[in-house]
Amino acid sequence: MSAAPLPPADLDPALVEAARSSKAWPFEEARKIIKRYEKTGFPEAVLFETGYGPSGLPHIGTFGEVARTTMVRHAFRVLTEDSVPTRLLCFSDDMDGMRKIPENVPDRAALEPHLHKPLTAVPNPFGGDHESFGHHNNAMLRRFLDTFGFDYEFASATDYYRSGRFDTVLMEACARYDEIMAVMLPTLGEERQATYSPFLPISPKTGRVLYVPMKHVDAAEGTITFDDEDGTETTLPVTGGQVKMQWKPDFGMRWAALGVDFEMFGKDHQTNAVIYDRICAILGGRPPEHFVYELFLDDKGEKISKSKGNGLTIDEWLTYAPTESLALFMFQKPRTAKRLYFDVIPKAVDEYYSFLAAYGRQEPAQRLQNPVWHIHSGNPPDAQMPVPFAMLLNLVSASNAENKGVLWGFISRYAPGVTPQSHPQLDALAGYAIRYFEDFVRPTKRFHAPDDTERQALEDLSAALAALPADKATDGAAIQDALLDVGRQFERYQDPGKKSPEGKPAVTGDWFNALYRTLLGQERGPRLGSFIALYGIDETRALIDKALSGELAAA
Repeated sequence: MSAAPLPPADLDPALVEAARSSKAWPFEEARKIIKRYEKTGFPEAVLFETGYGPSGLPHIGTFGEVARTTMVRHAFRVLTEDSVPTRLLCFSDDMDGMRKIPENVPDRAALEPHLHKPLTAVPNPFGGDHESFGHHNNAMLRRFLDTFGFDYEFASATDYYRSGRFDTVLMEACARYDEIMAVMLPTLGEERQATYSPFLPISPKTGRVLYVPMKHVDAAEGTITFDDEDGTETTLPVTGGQVKMQWKPDFGMRWAALGVDFEMFGKDHQTNAVIYDRICAILGGRPPEHFVYELFLDDKGEKISKSKGNGLTIDEWLTYAPTESLALFMFQKPRTAKRLYFDVIPKAVDEYYSFLAAYGRQEPAQRLQNPVWHIHSGNPPDAQMPVPFAMLLNLVSASNAENKGVLWGFISRYAPGVTPQSHPQLDALAGYAIRYFEDFVRPTKRFHAPDDTERQALEDLSAALAALPADKATDGAAIQDALLDVGRQFERYQDPGKKSPEGKPAVTGDWFNALYRTLLGQERGPRLGSFIALYGIDETRALIDKALSGELAAA
């Protein structure tokens, strides 16, 4: 299964020249692939692969591999001036045995009889049309990849083993059994060495994937002999999907069988990469180029796990933000461990639109460093965002908006001519903002009752806002100046060690923090001049009145 074909690459000569020396990480990885073939010439097609273990519902880390690999693939296309065909294979190890029951599935007890069966032989706990747990999780992955518009081919280990796609290399593994064991055994403890085999037969009687030692390996016949679970000596061919390989040898076998040129994986695979490479070489293949990325962490700093269901799912991110913001999160600092939880979403959204706004002003070399070039495969859209996402969140908070129409009332006054039709992405962000606020901001809001100093400051601020000329009522800079003038009248908010450019006392962040706590019920907030320009002078004064009356703190 594959998505729409790749569009033509942007091969502007100035851009191609800049790409040859660009330090953006996708270009650095693409140059490794070019060097790989500088002496032999390129094959019929360069194969990029990503691996997926469908033991649980797909999470964002899975998407990240495909997004990042796509970025390297596009960089390769530009460096080779689109003269070398490429393929992206998303490979699912769905023949792996279900070693434990995921915590985030319904009716976990119903899956217990199917432990250790291949994932494509485990009933689907979610119901629906998918014939197995593995098929369901594969469909979840494909659905998102298709939604995002990736160009890829989906591959199922079950299909590849059963169809004979791996038979030739599996026969070679029989012939090279001792060499494979010589690689694997030194990596294992003494007890595990006694029972280890790179081949995992699937019991003809129970259907379970067996971790049992081999009694005999017949290279000429391509068979293995072992004791089944009931003690019966059993012989099976390694071909036709009756046997799979242990996960470490499976990496190398798959690379050799398919001729993979590039695969990235998480840091937890790094120590095993040399094993994968050696087995690939033993089986007659050439190990691919690697890129090792850091792992994602949840809000507690723990590694995200499909079986635990911690961190964010694909669907959860897309409930609160556009896909491009997720792609940006994947592009930035892939070799640095990053926490992946709900609080990162607003920042990712606003950063994406900031990069997009800057793109049109940049020279080719700068564009290649801009994440949106890589996110959109060299063709970022022309989109301006007159109101940042974080500002929309605060607007929802202050206005108690429950639908986009309320927000558009404020937006249209602030930016005349901007409508849902002229700015559909802003309209989508308004919907995201309402959902995000309701689920994550509202439950944590705690309004602070103003003390005597804060009460006086708020009264003075209301008067200062009322005194602004009509032509300054939507001027964020003028409103910000008024805010500063009020704050510097109070010793509590003065910074004695600093002066403004006009020689006035500088204002500390305590003044704005007080406004955030009393008016918005949060510890941090937007640039208040811009926010008040959007929200409105009269509305802000009404909010101040509610704070002074105690209505906000009581709520």
